[in-house]
Amino acid sequence: MNRRARAIAVLGTASDVGKSVIAAGLCRLLHRTGVRVAPFKAQNMSLNSFVTLEGGEMGRAQALQAEACGILPHVDMNPILLKPESDQRSQVIVQGTVWDRCDARHYFEQKKELSRVVTDSYERLARAYEVIVIEGAGSAAEMNLRDRDLVNWPVVELADAAVVLVADIDRGGVFAQVIGTIDLLAPEDRRRLVGIVVNKFRGDVSLFTDGVAFLEARTGVPVLGVLPFLRDLELDQEDSVEKDRYRRAPFTAQTVNIAVTLLPRMSNFTDCNALVAEPDVALRYAASPTDVAGADVVVLPGSKNTMADLAYLRRAGFDEALAEHVRRGGELVGICGGYQMLGRKIADPCGVEAGGETRGLGVLDVVTELLPHKRMAQVKARPLCWDVLLGTTAPMVHGYEIHMGQTRRGAVRPCFRMVAGDVEEAEDGACSADGLIWGTYIHGVFDRPEFRRLWLNRLRRRKGLLPLDDAVSEAVSARLRSALDRWTDHLATHVNSARIVAALGLR
Repeated sequence: MNRRARAIAVLGTASDVGKSVIAAGLCRLLHRTGVRVAPFKAQNMSLNSFVTLEGGEMGRAQALQAEACGILPHVDMNPILLKPESDQRSQVIVQGTVWDRCDARHYFEQKKELSRVVTDSYERLARAYEVIVIEGAGSAAEMNLRDRDLVNWPVVELADAAVVLVADIDRGGVFAQVIGTIDLLAPEDRRRLVGIVVNKFRGDVSLFTDGVAFLEARTGVPVLGVLPFLRDLELDQEDSVEKDRYRRAPFTAQTVNIAVTLLPRMSNFTDCNALVAEPDVALRYAASPTDVAGADVVVLPGSKNTMADLAYLRRAGFDEALAEHVRRGGELVGICGGYQMLGRKIADPCGVEAGGETRGLGVLDVVTELLPHKRMAQVKARPLCWDVLLGTTAPMVHGYEIHMGQTRRGAVRPCFRMVAGDVEEAEDGACSADGLIWGTYIHGVFDRPEFRRLWLNRLRRRKGLLPLDDAVSEAVSARLRSALDRWTDHLATHVNSARIVAALGLR
């Protein structure tokens, strides 16, 4: 019989304090020592998801953590994923597939059944690995949710885990965050704390020495480290807060200028991360139609509620701005829900979103029907409509599909043909005759450096700029791959990981 894994849990004083990336850093630190380690987050709420090799959907943060562990992502690492469809309702993904759509009250009523799912998933991991790095959700002291909690202390107790508490000094009030959280914990929970990490410190860390001493004296818990704020951290984030960094990126005559429309239910925003990292790209997230002005390309991203987000674009006046962008010869790209918006009509006969039908933007001759079945798959695809336009054979793209619905093409060409092994399969997407308006269901379409650079160079030529060598984009992809190790080195420098290792009973 396999020995059960030891566990360390990374809990926070609030949401967005850095639990995900600190857990990822701990995973990589342990992996470097040769420990067989895996991540676990019982319940995640995010519109930024990932598709496993088996076709299951899970939180992207746990996919990053699996990468840190040197293993393939599996839905056991995130058995429950909540994808908000509105302020009141979420789609519930259990073990990688759609389980329900419900509000919070109905969801909490299913706690007994969902707890079994969490326990079974954790136990499978605990039998297969030596250490489990657990990530909590929200605050460690959600007093009104304690009896309905699935993700924090019940998992800690299940795993008999030691706990690291993370606080964010950048948002202010770090003393109240830490002391208030610990004060609200039950005595048995408090005893599990092995240390505090103060995250996102700006300036001279030595100036916080007195603060460390105060926290330790007041709580009786050691401060394991004060993490300086690390700029330009190029890791996939769990939530879309990082988009604010690029909201006002200046457009210039020497850059490829890309505007990504901000949607209320924008999903899988990481589709543009590789573009942001390119040295010749200026990318901004367009919060208003005026932000689209000057863009060479406008990208309509994925959406968890396509019809509602399309209605939002119309109310905000984006439809007129996009029409003007197309009239002046700008490129328009839609990914997943954004692709559906580009068409003539979106119908929802089964009430997948709100029912009924709505008029699309009408720039591509396609019609979408939303259906209950959700397609989730990793894909490889061969571009179809760029060979003539670019005068060369376009390289393969790799990505994944997550969508509910089928889109039928009219008098337009497909963008891609799916490839499984040596066999070419179904066609994907649609492309206008001049190639300036196109849409696809493939998330991650820009991740591969060869296709990304070919596409960017096409845009550069249209602006009268010389193309850049493929090596530029290859270096960008290499830098993005190294970001996890850069972050882990930062964590190792500023956090006393020896205490964590000791708490796990490891040498």
